[in-house]
Amino acid sequence: MRNLFLDLKIKKELKKFQKFKESYDFKLKKLEEKEDGSLFCDDICIREGKDGALVGESDSFVNSNYLLHGYKYSKVISNLFPYKFYFKGHKMGCAESVFQAFKFKSPKLQKLVFEYEALNANRIKGCEEYDWTVSGKIYFLGKEMNRDSKEYEDFIDELYVSLIQNPLFVQALKNVGDRYILHSIGVEDKTKTTFTRAEFEKELNAIKDYVLSKSK
Repeated sequence: MRNLFLDLKIKKELKKFQKFKESYDFKLKKLEEKEDGSLFCDDICIREGKDGALVGESDSFVNSNYLLHGYKYSKVISNLFPYKFYFKGHKMGCAESVFQAFKFKSPKLQKLVFEYEALNANRIKGCEEYDWTVSGKIYFLGKEMNRDSKEYEDFIDELYVSLIQNPLFVQALKNVGDRYILHSIGVEDKTKTTFTRAEFEKELNAIKDYVLSKSK
């Protein structure tokens, strides 16, 4: 059910966030995998060998990953963390539920996917009835969009502006502070994922820095 007050609030904040992004200077951090499988980010080893455990946090970054344990912020800035929020007239279980819903063509099935959260929101992709990677088209409640388009980018901006209406997520971003949000397990190819590592890192760092700018 639509919440007209929230719709208006999100619309106004979306304009402010997109204005902020126009001058936002984002530089994607380089990930380099060595011959032995070790993974480095800006000369910092974040995984020793192919089977080593990923580093979740350092003085310069927080590595977003729901499966990392023993770190304070890695899990809570993941798209899988169950922050419930309102988006385009619907209650979402987490941000990941929206990205997985894109892969379904049926509005009826999408509405069911919205309710999922955490790891189940990711695993629900096993129930897809449509292969979006063939056409490059994704759907949201009957609306068709090109996966690689400005329209889709604007849609994602609105998604994260909606998510920052949840004060717990806002506080998590503030706690990360000036550190870079990394997503080392992210997929690089746009034709294989609805949100690449580069897209994730740009969006999350932009929304974090936008939140921080509001509190200054």
